[in-house]
Amino acid sequence: MAEQRHLRPPSNATELARELRAAVRGEVDFTPAARALMTMDASNYRRVPVGVVSPRDAQDVATALEVCRRFRTPVVPRGGGTSIAGQATGVGVVLDFTRHMNALLDVDARNRTAVVQPGLVLDALCDAVRPLGLTFGPDPSTHSRCTLGGMIGNNSCGAHSVAWGTTADNVRELSVLAYSGTVHRLTRDGSDLPAGVRELIDENLALLRTGYPTDLPRRISGYALDALLPENGCDGARAFCGSEGTLGVLTQATVRLVPAPAARALAVLGYPDEGAAAEAAAGLLPHGPLTVEGMADDLVPEGHGLPRGAAWLFVEVGGATPADARSRAAAVLRGADALDGTIVADPAGMRALWRIREDAAGTATRTPDGAEAWPGWEDCAVPPARLGPYLREFRALLSAHGLRGTPYGHFGEGCVHVRIDFDLLSTRGVAAYRRFSLELADLVVAHGGSLSGEHGDGQARAELLPRMYGDELVSLFTRFKDAWDPDGGMNPGMLVRPDPLDANLRFAVLPRTPAGGAGSAVGAGRADGAEGAGAADRARTVFAYPADGGDFTGAVRRCVGVAKCRTPTTAGPSVMCPSFRATGEEAHSTRGRARLLHEMLAGDVIRDGWRSPEVRDALDLCLSCKGCRSDCPVGVDMATYKSEFLHHHYQGRLRPASHYALGRLPEWLRIAAPLARPLNALAQLPPLAAVAKRLAGVAPERDLPALAVERFGRDVPVPERPGTLLWPDTFTTYLHPPAGRAAVRVLSAAGLPPLVPPGRICCGLTYVSTGQLDRARRVMARTLDAMEPLYAAKGLDLPVTVLEPSCAATLRTDLPELLPNDPRADRLASAVRTFAQTLEENAPHWSPPVLDRAVAGQTHCHQHAVLGDAAERRLRERAGLRGELSGGCCGLAGNFGFEKGHHEVSTACAEEQLLPSVRTAGPDAELLADGYSCRTQLAQLAGVRARHLAEVLADGLEPEES
Repeated sequence: MAEQRHLRPPSNATELARELRAAVRGEVDFTPAARALMTMDASNYRRVPVGVVSPRDAQDVATALEVCRRFRTPVVPRGGGTSIAGQATGVGVVLDFTRHMNALLDVDARNRTAVVQPGLVLDALCDAVRPLGLTFGPDPSTHSRCTLGGMIGNNSCGAHSVAWGTTADNVRELSVLAYSGTVHRLTRDGSDLPAGVRELIDENLALLRTGYPTDLPRRISGYALDALLPENGCDGARAFCGSEGTLGVLTQATVRLVPAPAARALAVLGYPDEGAAAEAAAGLLPHGPLTVEGMADDLVPEGHGLPRGAAWLFVEVGGATPADARSRAAAVLRGADALDGTIVADPAGMRALWRIREDAAGTATRTPDGAEAWPGWEDCAVPPARLGPYLREFRALLSAHGLRGTPYGHFGEGCVHVRIDFDLLSTRGVAAYRRFSLELADLVVAHGGSLSGEHGDGQARAELLPRMYGDELVSLFTRFKDAWDPDGGMNPGMLVRPDPLDANLRFAVLPRTPAGGAGSAVGAGRADGAEGAGAADRARTVFAYPADGGDFTGAVRRCVGVAKCRTPTTAGPSVMCPSFRATGEEAHSTRGRARLLHEMLAGDVIRDGWRSPEVRDALDLCLSCKGCRSDCPVGVDMATYKSEFLHHHYQGRLRPASHYALGRLPEWLRIAAPLARPLNALAQLPPLAAVAKRLAGVAPERDLPALAVERFGRDVPVPERPGTLLWPDTFTTYLHPPAGRAAVRVLSAAGLPPLVPPGRICCGLTYVSTGQLDRARRVMARTLDAMEPLYAAKGLDLPVTVLEPSCAATLRTDLPELLPNDPRADRLASAVRTFAQTLEENAPHWSPPVLDRAVAGQTHCHQHAVLGDAAERRLRERAGLRGELSGGCCGLAGNFGFEKGHHEVSTACAEEQLLPSVRTAGPDAELLADGYSCRTQLAQLAGVRARHLAEVLADGLEPEES
């Protein structure tokens, strides 16, 4: 056979796109935005596709392959894009299976199988079969967004593989289309394999029987050719698992389901260090656990409540009843030689602990001091009995190279995850990364391990496979690949004839941006040394980005692609990402927007820099809810990035009408306040209201809010000895004064009479959310000037109580980041408190009125993301207000829901959690919403009246004397 060459992207991409659009029924998108969204997965790598096809069914896949074959264009199958080794990136055409081929086709409860399409998300399968008492065993930490096709491609595992094995152990039959168009049905007991594969196996029986490491439950690296041995039943389905899209395109799979334990309990064992935890893990396997997971203290948040120790094992067991599960966990605890231990059996407590573990894939991307850490050696595996010695030598190797990393992962199977603080931004650092990789590969092999124990080889490790398997076995991998794909059209550069592990790094295309501070031109060129004003302009910032050294590219690099933001639905307090959950589009996820910003900075796919219409359109549906700031494991802050982008995008240009009307709302409301009565009357006239909305860029579906006839603040007496400053936010002052008046009553009753600062006080929220950052900074500076005499004259060192959560969040975060050199900004930001926080901290002995009623409603998204709601929960409990508030985002989000073109998404966001929680509340339930937007959304979409917590508490106070 002649030496096969990789296929490369075609020179006539326009003609290819035209042919695909004519032949394929699914979407064909060759636009810069579509290509930019697919350049990266969750790895260090970046490859730019020529276009994206979203097939509707297997026939569409066959048609797309036929067209790509005629144009000699490679294809890359892609699911959720959470691969960590680069195999979900690719040149040529990306086949995106998340849009259409994502169905659960059949469930056979008797035989415990399910038939799935490749784009089906794992959690969707598990949710569907849970009522049958079944589940799918493998469960990676990305279970809420990873797809079955991607799991089969990578042979994914997850925390429960101790009990239920890898994906390959749970696959029964696969339908696969080769690049040539041939259909293959792969089963566990003899398969329809390509010509030459059986001969390849028969000719190399001895090598295949001796060339693979033994006693290694997590051997994921390379092709599983030993599954095709006669004694293994010529298991074609197993051999295809882990092939990373290099053999063919999966179109359908039959998978095994397993009985889910009726009850579970968690034994949490504390050890003095990770080495001791690793050495103990294998000894716990005789207890028959479902999981044995290990973590060290530098990945665990403060106040975790775990047993004593610096490292822990989470040992989950199942049982027929809660008592049975708890008894088995107690047996683990008694048999473990641990420093300390406890049993967690309540579902909420276990979920909280597993959330810490699952988020480690993101939190591990930052070292304790905030430095960046990267995958690349994310999931090596050794025999479990060798894990302790391996970790000690691994730590020594890190130290020898001056590197840091925090191991965690599946200790019960010897599989270690770790993100390492490689310098992947400089030529010297990349060379050091390569040297370390070579040495670590040798260390893993010396311990009888696998270079990949879960996520596959991809580009990160495929080059090193000869070190693990030897040249002779790797040559069989190449022949196996060529038998399946003689044209070289399937995901070239992966597994065989791989691209070097230090090529295609995604950081190489970004501008080099040493710390420059807010407002400075910090761009200095590209990582390859190329200079250019374009790169400098793309990196010029207004926000300070203190957590990223003043570097906007560093802020964008935060997104590593773990895609928690792509969770289709959520329950509980999570907010991120409401627009993705409303549309299901990658471009409207936090990750998608970060990818577009990355490509904007790179400048070769998205070429218009800050003027990019692709980035503008993706950010248009960002609600600036700030949910990603808290819910994203790496703290991506898309609301800030959106403000930054809008500032540059519209600089010197005409803005949308809504930016002038809604973005400058404080100015218009101040002017309109004396005319509130006649303006309210005019707003009730449909023709005039329609004209006003059209001129202001307001959605025609929206009602214009009524102006307060008597604005808040004028009638608040100046106390002799104030207990707090009460911030006169725009919404309370001009639109909903009852919240302010109620807060005055409650704070006074608690012994904290409030002082309302006089003058033109504004946090700048509406200017920030519309990207009018120069004006925002002027407003903020004027506010600080207005506050200064108050501090000087009265010597005040008081909490600043802010009733509107979005204004409080702006003061807490945006103010110091937009005015980083003004110490007054930090002083004000640090003084900001919510209503409940002020009462808890400054009137701890005050007893609120006991109201004894149920509540429903929503925690404001900015409060969730920036301020926290623990004080509010405690205050509600003390006041006898029973029940939980929903999470999510109301969908109005300040100006967002009022803007023309946003009403449908705004409503969909409200329907995700808020509106259902209100509909299911009892008729006597008190509806709580501290945010003006949340109250307005409920009034306009549900016709119900919600109130601020201060209003509800004020109802319970003794009536004021007249």
